[in-house]
Amino acid sequence: MHAASAPATASARHTAREPAGLVTLVGSALSNQTGAAVGSLAFPALGPLGVVAVRQYVAAVVLCAVARPRPRSFTRHQWWPVLLLALVFGTMNLSLYTAIDRVGLGLAVTLEFLGPLAIALSAARRRVDACCALVAAAGVVTLMRPQPSADYLGMGLGLLAAVCWASYILLNRTVGRRIPGARGSAAAAAVSALMFLPVGIVLAVRDPPAPTALAYAVVAGVLSSAVPYLADMFTLRRVSAPAFGLLMSVNPVLAGLVGWIVLGQSLGPVEWAAVGAVVAANALSVLASRR
Repeated sequence: MHAASAPATASARHTAREPAGLVTLVGSALSNQTGAAVGSLAFPALGPLGVVAVRQYVAAVVLCAVARPRPRSFTRHQWWPVLLLALVFGTMNLSLYTAIDRVGLGLAVTLEFLGPLAIALSAARRRVDACCALVAAAGVVTLMRPQPSADYLGMGLGLLAAVCWASYILLNRTVGRRIPGARGSAAAAAVSALMFLPVGIVLAVRDPPAPTALAYAVVAGVLSSAVPYLADMFTLRRVSAPAFGLLMSVNPVLAGLVGWIVLGQSLGPVEWAAVGAVVAANALSVLASRR
């Protein structure tokens, strides 16, 4: 009697906890995109490079405070994926923020979202996943269609951010297998912050930023790094993997909405349809795998 009721009790607890996790996940996505929008307000004073440097500092402080890595205990076998992760982490944020500066928040985040979507689809072997890949590809082709005002460098940087995000996922798995907990990710964040330290020194010495611009960059770091990281730690203990993957789809939509409300960057009907195609591809793939 007790043995049979234990799984049911555990399932009931998980079901009760899932709504809180789902709300937290949506809040995390909204925080992430709001942080990116706020950070872009500092572009005129700091540029994307300066904003990303501050964001890396904030991420390192938060992750190291939570995980408390011990770098001296790492072996060479553990260090090389950490160093690669640090490089990818910095490149991903720099390419994304530069893309935001050139093509807007909604388009940049939609292109970046292709990274985790490609990881999800590459592991599948079903017809529905092939259809999802075609739908996502159609959305990307629509977003990158030739126009007189098209910024192909900005779009290319968005795609570079997608490649980096996919690499970030794969490297995080490797680091997680070799270093327990979040200590490896925290060490990578610290190394990435050290890589951007010269940028901060040059900005502070050559052209000290106004307090307002610096505050925007710090807020971007908190909203786009600290809050999502802590929220994901909470969410992953309460939400199933398929639900997590499904709600990741809200990022491009929220990016478009936040870009419109905060920055005045509006997307046209064609762009919204393309964003919807990318989101639908991910949602369909996740729902099919769950079924």
